[in-house]
Amino acid sequence: MKILINDKFITLEVGDYNLKKYQTSQLHFYGFKGSQESYQKESSDIPHDLKKIIKYLDLENLKYEISNDACRILEEINSKQENLKELRKLGGDIKDGKINKDHFDTFLTFLYTLPRRLKSHQVKAAYHLYSVRNGANFSVPGSGKTSVVLAVYEKLRIEGLCNMIFVAGPPSSFQPWQNEFEETLGRDSKATILSGGNKDIRKSEYYRLPGQSEMYLSSFQTIMNDYKDLLKFFRQHELQAFMVVDEAHYMKQIGGRWADALLQASEPLKYKCILTGTPIPKSYKDLFNLFDFLMPGLSPLSEEDKMEIALFEKNKKNKEVKKLLHNRIGSFFYRVRKKDLGLTPANFHDPNLIRMNKIEFRIYELLKAKIFELSQDEFLENSEILSNLWKGRMIRMRQATSYPKLLLGAIENYKEDLIGTQAELSQAISEYDKNELPGKLEFLTALVGKLRKDNLKVVIWSNFIGTLKLITSHFSRMGWKSKLIYGRTPRRNDLDSSIDDELTREGIRDEFVKPNSGLDILIANPAACAESISLHKTCFHSIYYDLSYNCAQYLQSLDRIHRVGGSEDKEANYYFLQYENSLDQDIKENLDLKAQKMYSIIEQDYEIYNLDMGEDLINDDEDAYKRLFVNKQYEK
Repeated sequence: MKILINDKFITLEVGDYNLKKYQTSQLHFYGFKGSQESYQKESSDIPHDLKKIIKYLDLENLKYEISNDACRILEEINSKQENLKELRKLGGDIKDGKINKDHFDTFLTFLYTLPRRLKSHQVKAAYHLYSVRNGANFSVPGSGKTSVVLAVYEKLRIEGLCNMIFVAGPPSSFQPWQNEFEETLGRDSKATILSGGNKDIRKSEYYRLPGQSEMYLSSFQTIMNDYKDLLKFFRQHELQAFMVVDEAHYMKQIGGRWADALLQASEPLKYKCILTGTPIPKSYKDLFNLFDFLMPGLSPLSEEDKMEIALFEKNKKNKEVKKLLHNRIGSFFYRVRKKDLGLTPANFHDPNLIRMNKIEFRIYELLKAKIFELSQDEFLENSEILSNLWKGRMIRMRQATSYPKLLLGAIENYKEDLIGTQAELSQAISEYDKNELPGKLEFLTALVGKLRKDNLKVVIWSNFIGTLKLITSHFSRMGWKSKLIYGRTPRRNDLDSSIDDELTREGIRDEFVKPNSGLDILIANPAACAESISLHKTCFHSIYYDLSYNCAQYLQSLDRIHRVGGSEDKEANYYFLQYENSLDQDIKENLDLKAQKMYSIIEQDYEIYNLDMGEDLINDDEDAYKRLFVNKQYEK
């Protein structure tokens, strides 16, 4: 029997070899077509399928010869496997503290030449990544992963192994990467942003000669649209790119278009890194794409490993999964926990319980009574309609504890009219601004005024656009300078210079963090500003005007002012505005419980937790409705 490789085909020339019936059945099971003298399979992964068929033939004690092409592929596989084995040992030894002192001292000497001095936990993470070359950093948010990667890039650049860094991530990460590049390496990256803008102008960047920019920044959506052009870009002989996938949990979906585009576009690259503080959002399978990207063709997780992990997970054998993952991938990632950062503990001030003003209290009570009345006779059989009703009603309740005028706006997938059916309620809401200010806004004004007297910067969080605009306009009337970041605030884009930079998210953030800029109040929406925007160097006070049940956004917003590079000797302060005897207490208690559980899980290496940033809707509002209105806890 002879094994031949021809383009994308693996051929078994059986000749006079008399295969048994079950053996031919197994070949067909593996995807080989034919019978008697020859079997052939078209393969999308020649090395993997070649290994599989040889393993089977050896198991059956069948004699075979391999062609020169097949022999070459096997030699490459063996070489990669040996290299993987060496890197696994090296990475594991470094994590265990077993290092080559001379090699480490040389690396440390290099780090001392950088303008930014890395923290001790960052030094260890950088040395690990530099040693394994294609690695992952799963450290918690705020640990300084960007500086770690840039230090390693600089070392590889000096050694002539890289000449540019290409970052794939959410657009909110672009400006932090540019800022960190300059602060860590002491020079302007002359970054090119490949995201949105004019499509033709953007695509022309892939055909420019390398060297004009040292850093490229691209969104996942753009890579999905441009991956063929990007592949050609990476194949240029003059270009040696170090590719980083930031917030890598976004590529978790197996067979997802973002993940497939990243895998295909990055195929020519020798040096890659993935960054995420949330490596296993919902399933152990979320890790598969990450390591397929890092080590294409020879992931430390084999196909057999993946099948075994899926089976273990299905049968809830978590201990077995964790042991397998530790043996296979434990050496290839580095993880810094929150407790390792050496940050000054944050000060969570007790919630400020505020009495509603007369009109907003009446509106709130009428709305709550109406919802209780509707809940008494809930006989809808369509669960989807019922779910949308419950979510919509809870959003209405949250709006009422934020700013009554929000109740006049529409809610997606929610058509129920709670307001128009009550003349008193409708009139009170429509004329609200003429008659009073919300009690929270009055308290906020006093609190911010106190902080301003001490020349302290403050970020104010609200989940509703109408509330954000109310606060902004109120401060403007008082003569206080503030700026707002929410979903419609544009992002900086080098390929579209028509937008005034001072009006972009990045421009507003840059002005806010400057010590003497005169902008000391930032008003923001967690959905738009909770990820990747750092405020921790000059701002140490956050006020939560209102909260939602979304724990992921809440935790990320906390990290904006409590991070490495400012919070080691400065205390972060958090203030919470709550109306007494309202929904606000339930939201805060629910968030505290989930945050405590989530932090305890994040501190572990191989735990599944739901920390999704937006792809999947969380049923928090629906769950709260069941708890408060269906189970009547709100009446107690």
